[in-house]
Amino acid sequence: MALPQRTFFIPDSEIELTAVRSQGAGGQNVNKVASAIHLRYDILASSLSPAHKQRLLALNDSRITSEGVLVIKSQEHRSQEMNRAEAMTRLQELLQGTAKAPRKRYATKPSKSAKRKRVDSKVLRGKTKALRGRVTD
Repeated sequence: MALPQRTFFIPDSEIELTAVRSQGAGGQNVNKVASAIHLRYDILASSLSPAHKQRLLALNDSRITSEGVLVIKSQEHRSQEMNRAEAMTRLQELLQGTAKAPRKRYATKPSKSAKRKRVDSKVLRGKTKALRGRVTD
């Protein structure tokens, strides 16, 4: 059973969208049309909870600048509208991925039978290796 994803309402004032020219080969139209999108989202100035902001800033993501601004560039599609939708989808996925705090990990110990099985297998392996030695008569 899949759990429902939390949806976020992100005010338009918190997102800065800029149209830029796409990189790479594109034919005759490439120097005239700005179809790529740069999405900038200031994490520190956003309306997210402080815990959510901390989880976002703690990510080891090259898209987050040292000032705490998330920059997403979308240039896969030929149209500006599709690239805008793609950038917004990526932002939504990133926010949903860090919405919930990760489960706390607890230290566990191996059971007695697991320890015994491990030692038994090591002893058996040692005997096998000992048989490979030089034969003495």
